[in-house]
Parts: sequence; C-alpha cells; structure tokens
Amino acid sequence: MIMDDLRFTSIGQVQDQYLNPKVPKSDNNKNILKGEDSFASILSKAKESADKNIVADSGVRFSKHAANRLNDRNIELSMEQMNRLNQGAKQAGEKGIKDSLILVDQLAFIVNVPNKTVVTAMDQTENNSNVFTNIDGAVIA
Repeated sequence: MIMDDLRFTSIGQVQDQYLNPKVPKSDNNKNILKGEDSFASILSKAKESADKNIVADSGVRFSKHAANRLNDRNIELSMEQMNRLNQGAKQAGEKGIKDSLILVDQLAFIVNVPNKTVVTAMDQTENNSNVFTNIDGAVIA
C-alpha cells in the first residue's frame, strides 16, 4: 500500500472525498442511471400500473363490513350479477342518488354511490321486515 495516496492536508479534504463524492454530470442534467433501474423508468412503470388499476377498479368496491356480510351469509356474486350491480350504481349516480338500495336478483345492496362502496349486503329472504333505511333512492338491476 502506498502511503502517499492516503495523505490529506486537511479534514476538509477527507470530508469532501468520503462524504461528498463528485458525481459525473450527464447531458442536460438528466438521470445518471439509464435503463430498467432508473428512477424515471420505475416511476413510469408505477404510473402505468396505477392507471391500469384505476381502469380495472372502476366498479364498486366492498367495505369491510359488506365483505364480512357476504362471507357470513355465504353470498357469492356471479360476474353477471357484479356487472348488474356496477350498472345499478352507475344509474344511481346519474340520477344524483347518494345512498342507494340496489336489488340484484334476490340480493340487496346498500351502496354509497359517490364513493362507489357497497356498505352492506343481504339476501332479501333474510330481511323479514323488508324495510331499508338511510337511502335516498333504489335501483332494480
């Protein structure tokens, strides 16, 4: 090991060498990293993924309570029923309904339309009184 290479005249030189390494400048101050690992590339992929999820997620989602109700009551929705539920929520939104009862076959869903969230779900045969409160509209889908 050559000792001449390790000599410093001041603490500032040590600090600059080890704590503030010189970064080579690239054209137009662009990212130094290129290819798959660059920040711009990762950000672009994340945006694309988020955009796809927004498109795929344009239908209603289920609150934790609603998901538990579906599970507890052994209610399974077919793709056709899910499409009708989404269409019913869309129609309710077009009419300005905020909290809607949406009936799909023998299933009843209370949907918060602005949030596109199913608040609760039940089989109509379970509700003996057939009374639904805190809604301002209904859709039969």
